[in-house]
Formats: sequence, C-alpha cells, structure tokens
Amino acid sequence: MKQRVGQYLMDAVHAAGVDKIFGVPGDFNLAFLDDIISHEHVEWIGNTNELNASYAADGYSRINGLGALVTTFGVGELSAVNGIAGSYAERVPVIAITGAPTRAIESAGKYVHHSLGEGKFDDYRKMFEPITTAQGYITPNNATTEIPRLIQEAINERRPVHIHLPIDVAMTEIDVTSTFQPKQSTEQDISSYIKMIEDKLNAAKQPVIIAGHEINSFGLHSELERFVNQTNIPVAQLSLGKGAFNEENEHYLGIFDGSIAEENVKNYVNHSDAILNIGAKLTDSATAGFSYEFDIDDVVMLNHNYFKMNETISNNIALPNLLKGLMNISYKNTSEFPSYVREENNDYILDDQPLTQATYFKMMQEFIQLDDILIADQGTSFFGAYDLSLYKDNTFIGQPLWGSIGYTLPATLGTQIAAPNRRNILLIGDGSLQLTVQSLSTMVRQQLKPVIFVINNDGYTVERLIHGMKEPYNDIHMWDYKALPAVFGGDNVAVHDVNTSHELKDAFENINANNDRMHFVEVKMAVEDAPTKLSDIAKAFASQNK
Repeated sequence: MKQRVGQYLMDAVHAAGVDKIFGVPGDFNLAFLDDIISHEHVEWIGNTNELNASYAADGYSRINGLGALVTTFGVGELSAVNGIAGSYAERVPVIAITGAPTRAIESAGKYVHHSLGEGKFDDYRKMFEPITTAQGYITPNNATTEIPRLIQEAINERRPVHIHLPIDVAMTEIDVTSTFQPKQSTEQDISSYIKMIEDKLNAAKQPVIIAGHEINSFGLHSELERFVNQTNIPVAQLSLGKGAFNEENEHYLGIFDGSIAEENVKNYVNHSDAILNIGAKLTDSATAGFSYEFDIDDVVMLNHNYFKMNETISNNIALPNLLKGLMNISYKNTSEFPSYVREENNDYILDDQPLTQATYFKMMQEFIQLDDILIADQGTSFFGAYDLSLYKDNTFIGQPLWGSIGYTLPATLGTQIAAPNRRNILLIGDGSLQLTVQSLSTMVRQQLKPVIFVINNDGYTVERLIHGMKEPYNDIHMWDYKALPAVFGGDNVAVHDVNTSHELKDAFENINANNDRMHFVEVKMAVEDAPTKLSDIAKAFASQNK
C-alpha cells in the first residue's frame, strides 16, 4: 500500500506501544504533525517548550515502556538535549524525532533560519550521537528499514534514539508492504557465565544482591523476585533504581548508600563474600561518594551488555537473558540476614510549630497508598523520599544519576498521562519548580489530577549544603506559589497552604476526600533544614569537589 513516510513512522511508533506524542510545533515539523493529529491511535500532547517535552516523554516512557518526542530543527532539538541526555544516562527509551529542512535546501547549503548560517546541516545530528544509542537520517528509500531499526534499538537498549526527518521526506509517499512489529530479544547461550556465578555462590557464606535502575528500565521485577525467592539471597537497593525490588518481600534488606546506610544493611553488604550487582551502577550519589568498603573488582557485575566476574568480561549479554539464566542456578542461601523494618506510622507529633523535613517525610510515609506513583525531584525531596518504605505496587521515580533539577514536574505530566488511573504524587522544591513551572499549564490543559507538594524553603538547599550556605547564588526570588495554578488557568485546582504538621494533616485529609481534581500544596520549611541523608551526601560531594 501507499503511505506517506510520516504516516508509516506513526504506525511504527504506535505498534511499538506509544499512544501519546510529546513535543512543540515548528515550521519544519508542522506538516508531519498533521499525520500525528489524524492518526486514530495516537494523541499529540503539545508542551510549553522542548525541554519540558523531553522530560515529559521520559516520564511517560518510565511508566509506559517507550516514549516519543517531536521537535523542530536546531532551536527545538537542542532545547531537548538535556532531557534526552538524562534519558540516556538512566536508560529510558525515547524516540526523539526532529522535523528538518528539505533535502533540496540542505544540498544547496542555504542559510535558513534555525541553522548556524554556515550552510551545514549535520552539526545538531552530531550532538545527539553521544546521548542516543542509535541515529538515522530518514529518506524515502530507507524509511522502511531505518525506522524499524531505530525503534528496535530503543527497545533493546532502553535508551533514546534520534530520527532526523526532512519535512519533504515526511510528506513523500512510499510503498509499504508490512507494518513494523517489535521483535523479542534473541536468546543467548550464557550457561558458562551462569556456572561461574553458581560456583561463587556455593562457596559463599554471606551473599547479597545489589539491585538498581536497569531492573526498572527493562521491567524485570518479577524475574528478580523469583530468583531471590528461589535462592534465599537478600537484596539491597540503591537510591538509583529504588523500586527495583519489592520492599514487602522478606528478603529485602533496605537501601544501601555506602557509609550513610543503616548499620545492619551497611555491615551486611560491606562484609559480603559474594556481591551480585544486578542492573545497578555504584555512582557517587548512590553510595555517598563511593564510600562502600568492599573491593569493587570482587563484585559480580550483571548489567545490560556488561558482565564482569574476575577477569571474565563480556559486552554483549542482554540483561533479560542474564535474569532468565539465573533461574537455572542450583543454590540455596542458609545464612541469616537482617530484616527490613518498615517505618512505623504516627511516629510524629501533630502541633502548630513550624514543620520540619523530618516530620514532613514521616507524615508522607503515612500518606502513600498502595499503587501510588511517587516522583521526587533531585534535592531535599529526593533525598528524603528514597528512604520511604514502598508497597509492592508503588512506582518510584527520581533522576539521581543525571540529577537535573526541575525534571520531575514535566516528568509527572508524562507519568500521569501514561497512568491516568493511578495517583501521581510529586515532591519538588521551589528552586526546581521555577525551572520548569510552565508544565503546570500543560497539566491543566490536559485536565490531569496529580498531587503536587512544593517545598518552599527559599532557594537551593541542596547546593547550600554542598557550598555557600549564605551566598547569593543559592538564593531565588520568592514567588506567590499558591497563585500559580490560577495563573495557568487551573480554576479547579485545590490549593493548600501548609506551615505546620496540623495543616499538613488537614491537607492530606482534603486530598484523600477530593480525588477528582489536581491538588497543589505549598509546604513552608526553614532554609537550612534538610533530610539527614542529604546533609550527609552533601558533605561527600563537597569533599569530592576539593
């Protein structure tokens, strides 16, 4: 059959599981956007800017499994680079589509708008090479091979891809014999690697698993839990990848974050004689400045396309295949390990004193419901939230490796659109909110109903703790935060002003009783108040920068 390339691309994106397309219109993508608008199975979600769109596509992908973003050449695609780089770092698959000038304009080297005025048209494509797992220049001749290749790469690697789509190509009709369908990952013979792991475990007295973000990226939660239940090996999580393991499982130890971990978790992990690192990266923020006490060279690394045990290294084993292979291990751990103790409810005092970070997060623990999606921005919110106890069906989203403040507000736009029937709770600070606040407008436009908690502590507390507690570069201008929903047209948004634990409790009760609208909660706290974990990690960061 005959189809325009743009139509074929949208059919392929939808076949891969995407039904919402985020982006911003520009004259080099407008005609292609017509094919998005007219597609019966996908919906265009217009954003206020390309950075926010890239964050929203990332959030959508973390829940949906794959996301898509459309920008225009130059000014649009470069505004999205930060978001795409974050998706690459944290293994989130996003199809980044750039509507570009025609091939005729490019071949003539014309000085068109959004170019650098040098007659070159590949500069921006080169910028995407280090932050995407695959790139492609689409033509009528290669569309039915390149588009499937790129989408499949995004799925296989759980990382972004970049599609350069000249607008004349998007409008060109081609012959299409079949619609793209994603392929299942190819099975690999990894029996020799699995035998090595089995031998190590059988010689061990204190084994442990460190689980991380790649479990979330590849959706391998049930596979990991089956292996753990079968072998009786306890599991510690990193903050990078919280939610990788069921925290209600009896084998869960807790969060391992180096020297600042709970004593029983820290001691068990540091003294383990068989550490299986499954889908995790031991980054500085996840380990309080690399403050683990074990020898990293002794750790068995089981990551996507990276297996390492002693001198054996392989860069082509898929993580899903590794998890499948682990089920063939004959081993049962008989050593004792510490049990994770969930945070007790009501471990706080309701009063009319100024609210503290410690009380705020103790109360938030009680507020979380069984299948909530919890999104925490990098700063006081993330470092307080990653110690919260989750239920089996909760989803936790942060960005501790890339660590771009402001990410989570537009990411919540994406997660709420991907899961409209789940409650999305956003924890964000005032400094982060000011970076991407325009996404509140898109939430209102899309009639979304997340619950947004904004900590107003007058500036960049996370930066103050690292360096410059009183310096003006860590100050921000005070906004009337409670007025923002109205500014963005949110007449039906419930706004709450919280200064004390009593007022926070009242806000919680109101939110639970009125789940038919968005809630925007401004929570005031002292400038220098911070979660204990953030204070400790800030010291590690400060030392690291010397």
